[in-house]
Amino acid sequence: MKKVNRYYHKKILVLGLAKSGVGAAALLHKLGAFVTVNDYKPLSENPEAQSLLEQGITVICGGHPIELLDEGFELIVKNPGIPYHNQMIKEAGERGIPIITEVELAYQISEAPFVAITGTNGKTTTTTLIDEILEAGNKAPLIAGNIGKVASVVAQKAAGDNTIVIELSSFQLMGIDEFKPRIAILTNLYDAHLDYHGTVDEYISAKANITRNQTEDDYFIVNADQEEVMKIARSSKATIIPFSSKRTLEEGGYVKDGWIYFNEEKIMDTKDVVLPGAHNLENILSSVIAAKLLGVANDAIFKVLNSFAGVKHRLQYIGEIHERRFYNDSKATNILATQNALAAFGAPVVLLAGGLDRGNEFDELIPSLTNVKALVTFGQTAAKLEEAGSQAGIKTIIRVDNVEKAVPVAFQLSAPGDVVLLSPACASWDQYKTFEVRGDIFVEAVHKLK
Repeated sequence: MKKVNRYYHKKILVLGLAKSGVGAAALLHKLGAFVTVNDYKPLSENPEAQSLLEQGITVICGGHPIELLDEGFELIVKNPGIPYHNQMIKEAGERGIPIITEVELAYQISEAPFVAITGTNGKTTTTTLIDEILEAGNKAPLIAGNIGKVASVVAQKAAGDNTIVIELSSFQLMGIDEFKPRIAILTNLYDAHLDYHGTVDEYISAKANITRNQTEDDYFIVNADQEEVMKIARSSKATIIPFSSKRTLEEGGYVKDGWIYFNEEKIMDTKDVVLPGAHNLENILSSVIAAKLLGVANDAIFKVLNSFAGVKHRLQYIGEIHERRFYNDSKATNILATQNALAAFGAPVVLLAGGLDRGNEFDELIPSLTNVKALVTFGQTAAKLEEAGSQAGIKTIIRVDNVEKAVPVAFQLSAPGDVVLLSPACASWDQYKTFEVRGDIFVEAVHKLK
């Protein structure tokens, strides 16, 4: 960990806890700051806040009182989930108090360089792939960020011969100041999180922050098939490395004659790649580029891509039962993700879908349902999905109470050679706390079929 003196005896407010807030507060306390933690959850229900209190950190729980800002804080480290239109944050901004997110702290103390991945879809798969490829290539990676490992905790352990591979959301990227990854990746851009950002322009601007501080000595890996991504690339000072799953490029990552290439070098045959889906080919290409830039040998890349079956809850292969293949894609919380999942399969699909009703219809999903032989629905959007399924010509549509009950029904509707796919096209919050809980219930129900 780098020796950092900038926070010594500075008054700093950590706003919002969860893992990143706890990590930030503990780190700042270690760096000699006068830390105050403010979390909305009451102290009696807040074990994280209680643990910080035991370390001698000031803790204020049960609300976000505006008058707290009168205490003269010189910096706010904000939980990424707290939007900038939050009254506390707005008031801090008006008072000129700098606001950052925990990833900025991680960068400032890290002795290791960063490979940073962002985008609307594919972040977690790409981050995990790069980590596993670097591990196979003996490059000592450390995985961090939005994937579940607190960046500021990981950075404290990082040495100069490590590489921190970090998944970053737009929420985190809005709170950076100096953060500069050695390699940045922008997988793709679609409309998302508008309830947080308010406008598409703000969302795109937040994503563009990943390359904001890069120089020509750094690399920016970008999706050449998306004009909005290339627009950001054209304004970047980094060395641009494009990838495309649709066409041959003069340089970068691409597919030609069924082979994955980096520049003009053959890396491996796509037939040997285990991970299904055209959208995952984009994730693979960007991962291969990052690995090659970091000096990983082709045999290590082959070893991982020949065995990597997917990240949990993201088109995750569960197994085969009586010649039916089961896939858990609970992370598919929007229509685009389900479209991508369905496009990954040539076999007939029994689709399990439904969840939180955000007011949208599912007309966009209809063209992607041509290979769906049966549809099992649940949750608030069941009726809307059934209407879309009817318009797509699906003859067998059954509604059930929940995911657990959907699995045996789907199995009965399937035949040998079919795919049984949970890809809800909706958030989980109408019935389940998280998409992970929903996916775990699906996996457990599949195992009960054996």
